[in-house]
Amino acid sequence: MVVSEFRRRLSSVIACVALAAVALTAMTDTAEARKRKRGSYSPPYASIVVDMNSGRTLQGVNPDAPRFPASVTKVMTLYMLFEQMERGKFRPDTPLRVSAEAARQAPSKIGFDVGETIEVEDAIKALVTKSANDVAVVVAEAIGGDQDTFAEMMTAKARAIGMSRTTFKNASGLPNAQQVTTARDLATLGRAIHDKYPKYWRYFQTRNFEYAGRNYRNHNKLLGRVDGVDGIKTGYTRASGFNLLTSARDGNRHLMAVVLGGRSGRIRDAQMASLVENHLPRAYAGLRTAPMVAEAKIDEPIRTAAIVTDNQAAKVVAKIEQPKSDVKAAEPKLAETIKSADAERLRTAEVRRAIAAAPLQVAPTKTVASTIVAAAPVRQPAAPIVAFAAAPQQPAGPQLRWTTGAKPVAGGKAEVSKAATGRQAATTTVAQADPVTTATTSARSGYVIQLGASDDEKKARTILDNAKSRNKTTLADASAFTEKVQKGDATLFRARFGGFDDNKDANAACGALKKTGFSCFVQRI
Repeated sequence: MVVSEFRRRLSSVIACVALAAVALTAMTDTAEARKRKRGSYSPPYASIVVDMNSGRTLQGVNPDAPRFPASVTKVMTLYMLFEQMERGKFRPDTPLRVSAEAARQAPSKIGFDVGETIEVEDAIKALVTKSANDVAVVVAEAIGGDQDTFAEMMTAKARAIGMSRTTFKNASGLPNAQQVTTARDLATLGRAIHDKYPKYWRYFQTRNFEYAGRNYRNHNKLLGRVDGVDGIKTGYTRASGFNLLTSARDGNRHLMAVVLGGRSGRIRDAQMASLVENHLPRAYAGLRTAPMVAEAKIDEPIRTAAIVTDNQAAKVVAKIEQPKSDVKAAEPKLAETIKSADAERLRTAEVRRAIAAAPLQVAPTKTVASTIVAAAPVRQPAAPIVAFAAAPQQPAGPQLRWTTGAKPVAGGKAEVSKAATGRQAATTTVAQADPVTTATTSARSGYVIQLGASDDEKKARTILDNAKSRNKTTLADASAFTEKVQKGDATLFRARFGGFDDNKDANAACGALKKTGFSCFVQRI
């Protein structure tokens, strides 16, 4: 009897232990499964930090490797909208109609009914804060007629400003395997929209947007939390990870930075905050030496052969440089997608028109016909840095270790070193439609405005051309000229505007130049 009771209890204990072991194993397996699931989500990381004043890259991790832009795409959508506003097509209060296509977009969105309208200024704020996909399509259709056409226009614009490795397929950044970019290209986009449309920059600083009785907070949580951050746009899809394009300032120092592939919004924000805090104190605090990001212009479209064979397309794709050293072995599918997208792009007439807008070196009156090779994007050589002369009493600050271009040294002199062989951010500076005729001179009376100095007179003249193009009214009566000076062993050419008899007029003109992104100071001759 006693033995039987003992055996019964022993069996009960063994059963309990076995049950506990099974439960523990199940819990462990579930935890491991969750861990594996989390581990499988590992979007490839990339980042870059560019000094806006010098144009130099201060940091970079896979900066030229292909990545998905997600909603950072909307910065280009806004670039296109700002362009139309400048041309007078839209006003801030212009109503834009919501189509069925726009209304059916996936979140994040405002949630319109078909036929409703939204004014342009509200559309801008909705894109910046809520990152509204429905509003992105509304803007695309208002400008391009349909989203596919607008995406071709976006790609063409990307090529024109130097984004050589970017292709757009939609206006929102919603998942599309062929919509790709790089960290360097997005930094170029940030610099371009800042340089060309400074009066609209304030929209990227919008923290809250109230619309139709609802309040939308900006997804960019670094605004107001990290010193110096003044924009610009977040993005996320599962394939892209958490992305962020950021501008940051501290006095005269200014950075444009990109983080792609963050594991979470919190991790991405911490990565960006670290980049800003580490590199902003190192940025150049002097006058801007980097050229403004300008759009390349081709007066006559490049026409390709009417029929493109697979062999011809393959030859062109082979000429499109892919950054093999930057694409990790773990990313073959994405790299293949991009290569296939390039081949497909060459097979369609519509996208050939977008590629035709690439910054190719073509004479204004020349037409390239029946040659498919000409349609391949041509990579521009890195633009030499233009060294601006230091203004009197320039505030001192930490200096970068300059390796290329011209660098400021003690005493306001400039030391010119050899041009870089490495690739810098693609920046194309072109003469405007109404170039300023300049003449080298060593004497001018009254007051002059100096924009900068270069070791190449042609570059100094380009600065003057760009400045006058953006300030036609202000500089209508001013005379542009370059002045040759010797600084030690270096010969420099100062870029100046003369013809000011009054100090007040000269300072007013200099102030107008600064508002359009040019550094300058007034000097009496």
